[in-house]
Amino acid sequence: MLFRGIWALRRRCCTGPLLLLGIAVGLFYHTVTMHRDRTEFKSSQQDQRNKSAVFDYKLLLKNPERLVSLLEASQTDSFVRHSKRNCVGKAIILTGQHAPTDTEVQLYQRVLQQKGYRVDQARYAETSSSLRQDRRDGRDWSVLICLKGSEKSCLRKINFAHPQHRQRVNIIPAFAGAFLDMGGVCRFLTDSQLSGVTLPILPSACAFSTSPQEGTPNAAEDEWRQPITHSRSDNQDLNATVNVYVLVTSATPLTAFVHRTALVKTHLDKTSYATELQVFFRERLGPDLSHQAVEHMNHVISDILKAALLTTKESSSSPRCQLCFQLMTFSLHYNSSLHPVVVKLQTDLHFDGMKDPHFDGQIAKEYMLEDVLKLLFPACNSEAVEPSLPFGKQEENKNSGDCEGPNSLCLPPDEMHLLQQFNQHLKRPGRFQLLYPISPLPDDLHHDLIQAESLSAQDYGWRPALMALLQELSLYYTRKHQTESLDDPKSPEASDPLSRKGKCVDPHLRQLYTDPPLVLMPAFNALEKEYRAEVPFDVITVRIWPEPVSPHCHIHLDEHRGPRMANYPVGLGNSRINILVMDESEAEPVVMTIYTLHVYRESRPSLPMFDEYVMCSFVQDCGLVVRPDQPCGLEPFPGTRSSEEAQASPRPCLSGDEPGRWVVPCLSCSDNRTCDWREVAWQPDSCNHPLLDQPQLQTCMMDRKVLFIGDSTNRGMMYYLMERVNATLEDWDKAHDTIVYRNLNQGRTIVSYSYYPQFWLPKAQRPTFQRALQQLLERSQPLQNSPQTVLVAGGVQWLNLNHLRTIQQVLEREGLEKIMVVVKSLGMGFHLPVDGIRSLPLNGVQELYNVNKNILESAKHLGYEVIDTLSITMGRYKEFLQGRCACHFHEVYKLPFPTAASQRKLKILRLGGESRNPADEQTEPREHEEPPSQPDVSYHVKGPVNAVYSEILLSRICVNHAVNGTIRQQ
Repeated sequence: MLFRGIWALRRRCCTGPLLLLGIAVGLFYHTVTMHRDRTEFKSSQQDQRNKSAVFDYKLLLKNPERLVSLLEASQTDSFVRHSKRNCVGKAIILTGQHAPTDTEVQLYQRVLQQKGYRVDQARYAETSSSLRQDRRDGRDWSVLICLKGSEKSCLRKINFAHPQHRQRVNIIPAFAGAFLDMGGVCRFLTDSQLSGVTLPILPSACAFSTSPQEGTPNAAEDEWRQPITHSRSDNQDLNATVNVYVLVTSATPLTAFVHRTALVKTHLDKTSYATELQVFFRERLGPDLSHQAVEHMNHVISDILKAALLTTKESSSSPRCQLCFQLMTFSLHYNSSLHPVVVKLQTDLHFDGMKDPHFDGQIAKEYMLEDVLKLLFPACNSEAVEPSLPFGKQEENKNSGDCEGPNSLCLPPDEMHLLQQFNQHLKRPGRFQLLYPISPLPDDLHHDLIQAESLSAQDYGWRPALMALLQELSLYYTRKHQTESLDDPKSPEASDPLSRKGKCVDPHLRQLYTDPPLVLMPAFNALEKEYRAEVPFDVITVRIWPEPVSPHCHIHLDEHRGPRMANYPVGLGNSRINILVMDESEAEPVVMTIYTLHVYRESRPSLPMFDEYVMCSFVQDCGLVVRPDQPCGLEPFPGTRSSEEAQASPRPCLSGDEPGRWVVPCLSCSDNRTCDWREVAWQPDSCNHPLLDQPQLQTCMMDRKVLFIGDSTNRGMMYYLMERVNATLEDWDKAHDTIVYRNLNQGRTIVSYSYYPQFWLPKAQRPTFQRALQQLLERSQPLQNSPQTVLVAGGVQWLNLNHLRTIQQVLEREGLEKIMVVVKSLGMGFHLPVDGIRSLPLNGVQELYNVNKNILESAKHLGYEVIDTLSITMGRYKEFLQGRCACHFHEVYKLPFPTAASQRKLKILRLGGESRNPADEQTEPREHEEPPSQPDVSYHVKGPVNAVYSEILLSRICVNHAVNGTIRQQ
């Protein structure tokens, strides 16, 4: 009708331009009318949908089963649509001030890898290639771990580019602002936004001092610290500091969980210990009050978290990181009251105060991190990739509320996912318990005030409904878990007949903990049974703690009755540690599985000798100062002799305990890493110990019997002697009894050995030294009462003056008082803190020097030869080989092929000479003698320290041959 009127008007009086203007006005009016009608229809439809949503909320609050059902359905639908986006499979660790090899970095990496994540490392977000802008805005990662020193870099990343859907970061910006700044919880006491609020914080633990006008902090301290004497809450047994570990899974709205394990230190304890929170309170308070103590603890922690959110609230209602989480350590103090006070808060997991916080804390932290990952993260497929969606489609999914299908709650997608996540956490909490939201107590700390102030005006459209749903979910699962525990008091494990008997049904290791952390090759896997690791020279002990999968499986190291965990000395070269997983449910324990760990310890760092070098010397290592009156470490070799003096033949040593030192060529005596440790040699101060070549040694040993009595260090000298005499070692055994060798030197030399002391026997059954010596003499008969019979006695640290008197008495009684007796003095050993054997403190090691000196003087007074092995070994105490005593400086190993001549290099340096290899001058067997047949197997005694004092032994046995014979001085 409108256009018809305009057309009639045109025919009467209107011109062309006026007609066009009229048409435009008409079109505009028609468009505005249609848009108004459409807007009114949409508004009416949205109002109806909101009314329906509100109605649904009220119904769901009355019917929590329906709420859970809707969440489960939406969770399934979300998983189907986003199964690949749900787990991209990459985790990034920002190491900050930590080195990549630090324990904490390796701990996070190992736990994340075990969960299936590919792990990248970078120091800061700006240096991470995975977080750079040119990599799709860093959207290809799932987990971002920010360690100490990288927090600010991490926060800049969160502020600049908000994490995408289902990307998690271990920092919540709101809490970072509250607790990472100076003051932490202490500034809550003076924050104007919390005026009039009595916070459960101990002011004396804060750095600032309270001024007279600041009366609130003192009042708070009085209120929270004083025991409640008028109620049942007063309990004198509850006097302790408790470290509680909290996981905050969301800041707005606040959702948090507390771990069941806590670190407790009572007023009677010197160190903290890990225990179950419920167990601790129940033992101190009984079942009734323990429940109240847990409730008060939860509310104290919740109050601090809500106060932090209030003081650091942001202008924007939407959080920058919807799925950020935060681990926290709350240190609470109980002073005979159920109401604790906060003395410290740390934004990470801390285990300070434990007997061994480095190792025990590592284990506790790994357990807790695994529990965190199980709660937060789904099982990850490392090959999953994020599907590419059009950017507009992503924004549409992000910004529009989906009220169709299973998601009938009409919440924004991020909040819907948060509700789904909270439901899953409550459904399978693992080792965590819900901390917040919980039902408020009557004395809750300004609960309404803090909750109201935490919400912005924009939140009131949906936030109250979300908070109500979270609260209802927590109450629903709390009642459900309580009902299940009443209906089925026995756990599934306890109902299993095999578990009830304590049978080891899964004989595998869950983890192998070491201190220092070892890089295992291959990486630990419960199904792998053999591992290798390498440690540098300065690592001389490794602590081993294998953890079984099942608590019913028992762990023993090396043997059936070995320790559960132990410090192991790591000798040079290869060390082997067997880990036995055993079933001890029956009368006879059974070894179910054996894991083997091979640890290779590197030799001392060494540089090859250059043309220009200086000679350096040392008496003792600064790592273990045995003689406080003597310098330690390298120093310039004292004195420089002229060429004439160098060519002159120095006098032979008159005794095996002549003072001496180790000498080594170096580029600088101030840095032992510049030395050529292959050329280190023992240098007596004013004489030399002549070396015998093989013909001279064979002549010296002709028709002689050499008897050894002592421990394994004495036995090492015996096998060295046998190899030197025969030029090969065809027989070897770790003899712990009496043994006789008659095949030396074409049968012209006999060597016998008796092990003493037999420490593995009960004291009442151990043979005495006198009996062991007499048995050795009897087995070695016939014996000549002359120096042709040699007795070598000694060991690590068992020899004393009584043994010397026993030797004298037995030999006189047996008519052997004219034989040669060589006393091997004490040696280094038992100086490391090793489980299962005695360990000497520093003053005990220093006392050994005085004891050793008395033994040497007494032996020489009796006319015996001596070898001062303590002075030789104390400077190179780190160079021990396999053995828990750290006292073995020799090792016998099988040669890859039989040989008739051992190839080894001995370094004994004398005045004015150079070292030589005693095996260089070998002679063929005499023509009238039939050479021995090639042995099927050959052994070699290695160990340069053992070689030094063994050569001194040979020089003392053959002292007349060495002096009178033709020996080339070196």
